[in-house]
Amino acid sequence: MADVPALRNKSFEWVDPLATADQVVGMSGLEYMHAVRDGSAAWPPMGVLMNFEMVEAERGRVVMTCTPGEEHYNPLGVIHGGLLCTLLDTVIGCATHTTLERGTGYTSIELKVSYLRPVTLDTGELTATGTVTKEGRRVVFADGIVTDTEGNLVATASSSLLVLSPR
Repeated sequence: MADVPALRNKSFEWVDPLATADQVVGMSGLEYMHAVRDGSAAWPPMGVLMNFEMVEAERGRVVMTCTPGEEHYNPLGVIHGGLLCTLLDTVIGCATHTTLERGTGYTSIELKVSYLRPVTLDTGELTATGTVTKEGRRVVFADGIVTDTEGNLVATASSSLLVLSPR
């Protein structure tokens, strides 16, 4: 039987997302995205875990970065597609959120992802852009792209999202 390589570990800290829920509900989606970008609102735990960072936020458009780590590898020696899918779902959802009024939420109805090239640690930082293509009172349509440091397209996605009534 082959020797098992030594284990590695990673730790991270996050803010309780339920403790910040009132803050989110009290802001418009764009106000919340600006607060996350500026550090005055907590980044959700999933974003911390996946190394996502908010870079830009304007109505209908959000840009994030992600630095893949060794912990994101799959057994085939490339970054797991789930990281890219989660990045796209997040950036598209956040772009959608920027169009919503205070107290209004959203949830993904469907997400179609296309993987265009492999990602490794050598790929470096990824940039994801989410853009709302059609606003709606009940359903929003949005697209996302991920590029590498050289501007190469790595993955794309399209999504529809359900608008949830204010609480």
